[in-house]
Amino acid sequence: MDEEEASNHEKSHSYSQPSQQDSNLDEKYPNRPHNHSRTLPFHELFETLFNPLSELSKKPTGSAVPRRKVGPHGQSAANLTPHEKRRDVIERFISRWRKEVGDDIYPAFRLILPDKDRDRAMYGIKEKAIGKLLVKIMKIDKNSEDGFNLLNWKLPGQLAASRFMAGDFARRCYDVISKRPMRTEVGNMSIEEVNDKLDQLSNASKEDQQLPILSEFYRRMNPEEMLWLIRIILRQMKVGATERTLFNVWHPDAANLYSISSSLRRVCWELHDPNIRLGAENSGISLMQCFQPQLAQFQMQSFDRMIARMRGTQEDPVFWIEEKLDGERMQLHMQSDSSVPGGRRFRFWSRKAKDYTYLYGKSLEDPNGALARHLKDAFADGVDSLILDGEMIAWNPEQGAPEPFGTLKTAALAEQRNPFSNGSRPLFRVFDLLLLNGHDLTRYTLRDRRNALQKSVTSVHRRFEVHPYEEATDKTQIEAALRRVVAEASEGLVLKNPRAPYRLNERHDDWMKVKPEYMTEFGESLDLIVIGGYYGSGHRGGGLASFLCGLRADNASSSQGNTSTKCYSFCKVGGGFTAADYANIRHHTDGKWMDWNPKNPPTAYIELAGGNAQHERPDQWIKPEDSVVLCVKAASVSISDQFRVGLTLRFPRFKRLRMDKDWKSALSMQEFLDLKSNVEQEQKEKEFSVENFRKKRVKRPKKALTVAGYSPSAEVKYEGPSGHIFDGFNFFILTDSVAPIKKSKAELEQLVKLNGGKIYQTNKAAPNTVCIADRRTVKAASLQKNGDVSIIRPSWILDCVRQNEIDAGLPDLLLPLEPRHMFFTTPSKEEEVLTSVDQFNDSYARDVTREELVSLLDKMSADKNISDVPPRGEATEKLREIIQERVDAGWNLPCGWLFQNLTFFFPDLTTQVPDAGNSEHPSCGYRLSLARNTARFAGATVVNDCEDPSITHVVVDPDTPSTEIATLRKTLSARADQKIPHIVTTEWIKESWEQQSLLDEDRYHPRPILDAVERTGDYVTVAKGLRRGPQSCPETEKKKTWNKQTTDGWFTLRPRAPPPSPLMSRTTRLPTEPHAINPSTIPEKMTEDAGKLVESKEGQVTGASIQPGPFGKNAIPE
Repeated sequence: MDEEEASNHEKSHSYSQPSQQDSNLDEKYPNRPHNHSRTLPFHELFETLFNPLSELSKKPTGSAVPRRKVGPHGQSAANLTPHEKRRDVIERFISRWRKEVGDDIYPAFRLILPDKDRDRAMYGIKEKAIGKLLVKIMKIDKNSEDGFNLLNWKLPGQLAASRFMAGDFARRCYDVISKRPMRTEVGNMSIEEVNDKLDQLSNASKEDQQLPILSEFYRRMNPEEMLWLIRIILRQMKVGATERTLFNVWHPDAANLYSISSSLRRVCWELHDPNIRLGAENSGISLMQCFQPQLAQFQMQSFDRMIARMRGTQEDPVFWIEEKLDGERMQLHMQSDSSVPGGRRFRFWSRKAKDYTYLYGKSLEDPNGALARHLKDAFADGVDSLILDGEMIAWNPEQGAPEPFGTLKTAALAEQRNPFSNGSRPLFRVFDLLLLNGHDLTRYTLRDRRNALQKSVTSVHRRFEVHPYEEATDKTQIEAALRRVVAEASEGLVLKNPRAPYRLNERHDDWMKVKPEYMTEFGESLDLIVIGGYYGSGHRGGGLASFLCGLRADNASSSQGNTSTKCYSFCKVGGGFTAADYANIRHHTDGKWMDWNPKNPPTAYIELAGGNAQHERPDQWIKPEDSVVLCVKAASVSISDQFRVGLTLRFPRFKRLRMDKDWKSALSMQEFLDLKSNVEQEQKEKEFSVENFRKKRVKRPKKALTVAGYSPSAEVKYEGPSGHIFDGFNFFILTDSVAPIKKSKAELEQLVKLNGGKIYQTNKAAPNTVCIADRRTVKAASLQKNGDVSIIRPSWILDCVRQNEIDAGLPDLLLPLEPRHMFFTTPSKEEEVLTSVDQFNDSYARDVTREELVSLLDKMSADKNISDVPPRGEATEKLREIIQERVDAGWNLPCGWLFQNLTFFFPDLTTQVPDAGNSEHPSCGYRLSLARNTARFAGATVVNDCEDPSITHVVVDPDTPSTEIATLRKTLSARADQKIPHIVTTEWIKESWEQQSLLDEDRYHPRPILDAVERTGDYVTVAKGLRRGPQSCPETEKKKTWNKQTTDGWFTLRPRAPPPSPLMSRTTRLPTEPHAINPSTIPEKMTEDAGKLVESKEGQVTGASIQPGPFGKNAIPE
């Protein structure tokens, strides 16, 4: 039956019998290719493409890069890098497609890159809908284990395998389908059939329409095919290769064409022959075809540098200043068309090629258009077609000001419903004209394009306006404009070069952003009640990973009067939690969580935004009286229509659990608004400077690079185990080894023999003899003069043996030759040798030694192309927002991003790297050095100047004396008009790294420790410093001498007769017998003089320094 169905389908879609749709496409694309045979089976996609690419993306278990299986004569093919291997897999697939199917690869690319296919509508079904359909298709009880796993795919299953797959919906489906498959072998559905069914699925809007389509997939596919089909439907492929890699293999101009058209179909049909390049006439923008716009470059260090990039001349030094708008980048395409109502056709696309025509209108008389209906008089006579580039913003006519970007879509939907209201509305600000009456203007200067724009359009008040600009020639005008936008709370500025063309899909210096530097943290911590939870995925899968926090509804705003327990949704918090924090929250809320039912939401307790849409709906909810209060801090407060409050926190971070508060004392709506108003008032009162407090690079002296945790004594030298790596190879060793390890000629020969090689005393005694020399002897000079054989250094032999020892258990493979291995290289060998290393001579195949790593890092530091890194700007900020969203959703935080945008200062490491071996406190220097290296690896900036205004954290060792901490705080508090950085111990860096989350700094402030004890006679004076602990004094410890430290922080004191020292201001009387003093009982306030040590005198002890041992080993109780 299946074979018959497949045959009938192929006949109905035969390449030899074109349909009406095919005829229409042939008319639109007259040069499109046609396949000569049926498309490949669907299973060939994952068997020959997806699975091999996925395997290459996994980390190898052995050596990171495969090495040659032959020696220095290069009989085998050159090694392939991981990128080259991916290209090879893709090339093989494409080559097979061309040979067996034809030149039209569009059917395959639609499934390989589903997120780039703009010709297929969205399916309108997500994980939960697919889960419900599969439960019905397989007739599974929804309360059974498999039914539960499908409908609650973020939760861990009862079995170990199901727990491992929590958060991976496609893999969870595969697990369930594998138990009841309709087919065990691969099915016979072709790629063309799958595309046809997916087209039907995208047009099906109801469950009864979707069910038979998915049923046929289930009936004709095996579990692995279903797994990849579900990933295609969800557009979550993750196969280990980007679209750019695929495009570059298909055609050298494919990526360029996609950037100007956003059309996968055009890429496949217009560039089917790799030998025919894209012509200049086809490399520009086209009407009604979405393109990738030009982007502004990130901000530079100084205004002078930015002005220099504008490339002004003496005759024309002018650059333009525009206000940067807080909206959505939008391109508008207009074409005169008598067949549509009103005579003009419109298309709207965002920067990411999302079609917003449905929202803003397709014609002048479109009743659903929030903008197009108002553009009847917006175009000059004679304008038949144009493409405009601009920004769509939300405008509030009552306030006469723009609103934040988060309200734009809400404003557009409101405008659709009532175009004559006084509420917020979309306003399109145009700043460029790229096509006019069919003529591409991108190659014209900005000044010429602006002149054409002014003559082509007419502003429609607060609906459609040309964005103004001002001309400038020096930085004082930038400063004045920046002060103005700060006063108006605007986004910033954009500087533009009026002499430049429009650069498609490029971020160029012709446009540059200028943004003011505001405070980076909202000034107050907020106590918020938890009202919901979201399951995580990845390492946080199987449990609630982030929490929905709310504000308590005020009695006046609640219909329930004084008994109201309702809370309004306010923000999601997912960062800053440790494993202990999660456990503590679980402990206090266990058994009180309930699944969220969208059909019966708990409106008596929780109110979400969006009405029936239930924005930011949690997976589980909890009654406020059963919940806990979280102390949360954030970067700032921003407007959002995704939360009921209408505001939300930007980058919220958990600080601590407030067990001293309940829901009644958590922050209420009115309390938050009052707090927000106070913070804003304080910020207005502070003077803002444009450049004085701008983050700056602090030049610091270069230091010798070290590897944290490395000990020279730990490196194992080769002792000579036998192996087989040189089997089949002949060697002629001319000299001994000079570097990196000295070995005699006899030792080298013995080493070769032990590893399977043969030794000869002339290079012509056997074929393909490998000549080894490290010095220019007579024989070596003779071989070099003949020039027909390369001479290799002994270091190659040593490296091969060393690497084979490292890769114990893996196949015996020889290393490729590197430049460092060559004593003399023949011309035919030079290019091959260079392919084994990168530009810094870092080997692709060999594990480098510590000394080599240090040398490589020195070269990289000296490389101008690497050291001249552009300043972090808006891209970092946007990436930070994206990463924070993913972390809140349960994703793993990238290791190198943990301390991004933070600047650390280590007071005790400003002069040199501490030498743990010579330090008075060895563990102190080690901890500081390790903390600094960890911070740098995790993305932090480390500075050596305590006056640097960008410092966010000052890091000290836990053993730092209190007097030094006090001096440090006094120094930092004197920083005029600057934010005071946090002072934390190295434990904050260590534990944040271990938890992979920024923990609250208040937990890691340095605590007082005891510096010394002043003891004379019956009195003891204690200086500030020793960390106190609550433990009691064990009887066994009372027998120790007074100056003997114990393992739990106790010290016993023996009395003497001399009178009290005049240094003491507060004293503790000692008994006549030895007595143990608990540090926790020592008075807090002591005089500064009590910190001085008194010298020992003959016959009596007058003082001693207390050194309670390494703090890292809990010698002193916390």
